[in-house]
Amino acid sequence: MNPQTRTYLIQASLFVLTVLSTTAAGAEWMYGRSFLDVEHGIGWPEFWDGLHYSIPFLAILTVHEFGHFFTARYHHVRVTLPYYIPLWFGLGQTLGTLGAFIRIKDFINSRKKFFDIGIAGPLAGFVVALGVLWYGFTHLPPPEHIFSIHPEYRQYGLAFGQHVYKNLPKDSAMQLGDNLLFWFFKTYVADPARLPHPYEMIHYPYLMAGYFALFFTSLNLIPIGQLDGGHVLYSLIGRRAFRAVAPVLFVGFAFYAGLGYIRPSDFMIANDLDFLNELGYLGLYILALFISFQGMCETRTTAWLIALSVVAGQFLISFFFPTITGYPGFLLFILILGRFLGVYHPETEDDQPLGTGRTVLGWLALVIFVLCFSPKPFIFS
Repeated sequence: MNPQTRTYLIQASLFVLTVLSTTAAGAEWMYGRSFLDVEHGIGWPEFWDGLHYSIPFLAILTVHEFGHFFTARYHHVRVTLPYYIPLWFGLGQTLGTLGAFIRIKDFINSRKKFFDIGIAGPLAGFVVALGVLWYGFTHLPPPEHIFSIHPEYRQYGLAFGQHVYKNLPKDSAMQLGDNLLFWFFKTYVADPARLPHPYEMIHYPYLMAGYFALFFTSLNLIPIGQLDGGHVLYSLIGRRAFRAVAPVLFVGFAFYAGLGYIRPSDFMIANDLDFLNELGYLGLYILALFISFQGMCETRTTAWLIALSVVAGQFLISFFFPTITGYPGFLLFILILGRFLGVYHPETEDDQPLGTGRTVLGWLALVIFVLCFSPKPFIFS
């Protein structure tokens, strides 16, 4: 078997596995149960219902990746077909995938090529995501649909929200945090009489597929490093300005994410063992920030100083404004971005500015980032 055929088989196998994993994940979102739950697990009929989630979600993801692919081919840049990443454990609710990526085989030597290839994926996927969200919010089932998922709610009628969430275990109910676009669809497109309860929206596959698409689009469009948004911003402002702006944006992102993660009040405890535990968590948190910042700093000392300054600033805000919190769920992504993907952008030989049309399109992409970004994407309560 030649190497190219082997590569195609790997890519096809990963795609099939991702279809299966996202379909299984979609069924678990829809029915709120796991396949591996012995007593209350779901079977094959429910599995096939998961296609209502996997098909639109993978359609958005595929259009995104082929946006990159065809634009790269247009610029005569060698690139692979997408590698899909399945993710499903059967033990709890997952997205069913970690996304997909294409591998660029050539050196890209101009801002224009980086811009075109970087922006094509998010814009193409965003258009499909809008269609999925429009369909999902205009084809909501009657509100009684929730009783087919939670028969135990029927005794309370459509006022179940006033009763069923009072005695739930902590962090057992998940709500989708609004971004501007999702809020617009809920407020101005959906029939208010059919709009699901915020804690039950996870059971509506088209809404979930569209929301996850916006979530991934916003992460891709963060204007840092070699993310799609990094390609766009680098192409817009050039190498010198980007090297100044990117680390500021990255540190600001980390500062926001960790707000309230560890508070001064956590150390105001009488138990010495608990105090030492909190001190250990603080040390690990500072170390993670140091690892995240190290790649963008010329010296280790600078990385330590920035990490300690971020934690000190977070402590001050938490002390004086304890209700202001960030979203610790971003911290793992920040670690991956800083340690592996990088904060800076590869320099290009051709550093000529973009034309007017591309400049307008680039700022439009950053507006789309703002529309899709949720400060707290998944809220557990």
